[in-house]
Amino acid sequence: MRRTSSTRQKAAGRFVVGVAVAGLLAAACGSVDADEPGGGASLPITSGGGAGPVVVEVERTEPSPREDTRPGLTTFSDPLPELPEPTIDLSQLRSGGPPPDGILSISNPVFHTASSVDYLTPTSPVLAVEINGDARAYPIDVMVWHEIVNDTVGDVPVAVQYCPLCNSATVVDRRVEGRVLEFGVSGLLYNSSLVMYDRQTRTLWSHFASRPLYGALGEAELVDYPSTIVGFEEWRDAYPDGLVLSRDTGVDRPYGTNPYPGYDDVGADPFLFEGEVEVDGRYTAMTRMVGITSGAAATAFPLLELRAAGAIETQLAGEPVVAFWVPGSASALDASDLSGGVDVGATGVFSPVVGDETLTFSAIDGVITDAETGSTWNIFGKAIDGELAGTHLDQVVHVDTFWFAWNAFHPDSSVASAAGD
Repeated sequence: MRRTSSTRQKAAGRFVVGVAVAGLLAAACGSVDADEPGGGASLPITSGGGAGPVVVEVERTEPSPREDTRPGLTTFSDPLPELPEPTIDLSQLRSGGPPPDGILSISNPVFHTASSVDYLTPTSPVLAVEINGDARAYPIDVMVWHEIVNDTVGDVPVAVQYCPLCNSATVVDRRVEGRVLEFGVSGLLYNSSLVMYDRQTRTLWSHFASRPLYGALGEAELVDYPSTIVGFEEWRDAYPDGLVLSRDTGVDRPYGTNPYPGYDDVGADPFLFEGEVEVDGRYTAMTRMVGITSGAAATAFPLLELRAAGAIETQLAGEPVVAFWVPGSASALDASDLSGGVDVGATGVFSPVVGDETLTFSAIDGVITDAETGSTWNIFGKAIDGELAGTHLDQVVHVDTFWFAWNAFHPDSSVASAAGD
């Protein structure tokens, strides 16, 4: 059965598309030349003495020199024979409105200590990542205006990315073929998702698929790291010594406001979406999904079903996996006040295997426990009480996104539910 919309839903779709365009153009007001570094100008690092958030000095990995290569960024409309073959039909690329670097990525991020942050609410959504014991939170009220942060976490140079149009967060290693890349926002969209470019070779990259689309690095690969969008209080309880991306970005943006209010209306239509395949009509285009992949295998958990169950188990490429959901994170795309959106909660996906035992999970009122030991687990896959306290489940890279985006990139994906696949 194909997706249908009432007249009211179609009107809503036209409205939110207009809002999205306005938001993109507003975000573009500080555009710079594509050859210049992105936003996040270097700011003085202070000790943060006295009242207010405490600034922490962090290590930064310098990007590699820029190379004298033909740029995919500016030649995609007329591909060059000397560059590797594009990995997509380049006619599918669309301008989102802003020019390259019209939406400024952050290249010199400033961080506050978690305990000193006083400008986020308990349910403010943050993009959480931990690498080698280094836990950081990137508030979505900053990410929605910049989309990419070039950072170094746990001694690993990474690009932390959030695409509001497909509501997806990803974290990738910036080390590629002996280079350390620095990423910017190209202003282009593919399947209504963020298209990045690296400033070293100006190759175009898919944020969603973590692969090149066109350019000198057309055969390279990016390594993904697990991340999740979670409420600030949930994250700070788990990582009281963690670091939080500051609003001190070097540019003026109305942080805390949502430039895409109402965009996540389940009956709306995505902005500039022209997927190569029609959206699978099992769900509306804007239905929220939690997606995972392993090689060519892909599966997705419908968020409403995961929310109702709290934990859903399935298999991916023959291996057991379990998805968790807890309340306490506002939708970043609902209300004008970004932290005031409806509670969509937070998700995590893990291997349920501990030692030589496969655990069975359930949830009641947002409390996740395993049947075998009765231990209690948080959304980061850590046992916080019971026999297994301190144990960590192996985290599986997952993406929270809309059905249209997941279906466009993974048209053969299965769907997992509490009732079984």
